[in-house]
Amino acid sequence: MLDPARLRVLVEIGHAGSITAAAARLAFTPSALSQQLAKLERELGCRLVERGPTGVTLTAQGEVLLRHGERVLGELRDAERAVQASIEAEPESLAIGTFSSAGKALVPEALAALRERHPLARLSLVDIEPPGGYGLVTSRDLDVLITHRYPGINLPPDNGLHRSRLLADPLRLVLPAGHAMAGGKIGLRDLRDEDWISGAHGVYNRVCLELVCAQAHIRPHVAYETGDYEVTLALVAAGLGISLVPMTLLRDVDRDRLAVRPVPGARAQREIFVVHRKRPQRLVAELVGLLTPGRAG
Repeated sequence: MLDPARLRVLVEIGHAGSITAAAARLAFTPSALSQQLAKLERELGCRLVERGPTGVTLTAQGEVLLRHGERVLGELRDAERAVQASIEAEPESLAIGTFSSAGKALVPEALAALRERHPLARLSLVDIEPPGGYGLVTSRDLDVLITHRYPGINLPPDNGLHRSRLLADPLRLVLPAGHAMAGGKIGLRDLRDEDWISGAHGVYNRVCLELVCAQAHIRPHVAYETGDYEVTLALVAAGLGISLVPMTLLRDVDRDRLAVRPVPGARAQREIFVVHRKRPQRLVAELVGLLTPGRAG
């Protein structure tokens, strides 16, 4: 029978992508963690990780064991919580993972409302950019994951978790307020010579921008690469370029410096999803209700 402690070593290495980072999280030395990994590989008779100059990657066998290990550790954590609950009135807890812009625009009000309802609950939040976080829900390191999908991007497998769409977040064309096309009728082909601000190649909003522009038979010239929408808006306001930005991040922008327009000729939107286990605890269901338009309160 596999040792759960060694199984956890592999899960932590898989999540961290590094023996050093996993060792720090488990309060081990890297050499001690490597010894535990080696014992696990000897028990199974196969190599579980491949070491490289920038970290480690799991082998095919390691990926299989990771998926099972996440479920095993999740069940063990549930068992521990159930025993503790039978001994004493342990405060409820809720661990949330969310991408950064949702952490700014969507989560704070819902989390504050949940805190008001359950002042003794232990609430926590970590930044996790898509497509990460699914394994952390399976292993019970997280109770809820808030994630997204941009046009042109496929959702990862749900791995037996419950995934539902919270909302559609329309993308808007953002230009400097003084831009020549800030006020009149505009088409994407009119913007073919503009400097764009977007993420690097392969980043989700860049994939979306290239898809939307391809539909208009133009190729965007991305002059400034950033994945941070606050930096994006500052660059646009300074007159350095234009961008596509989700509507949820434009509620409080300075309309004296920025012009916000629908994306001409396209229905571009990112979809925001919530992911949790199929039998969620009470706080999960309440948080989802608070996040879902029309269901708060």
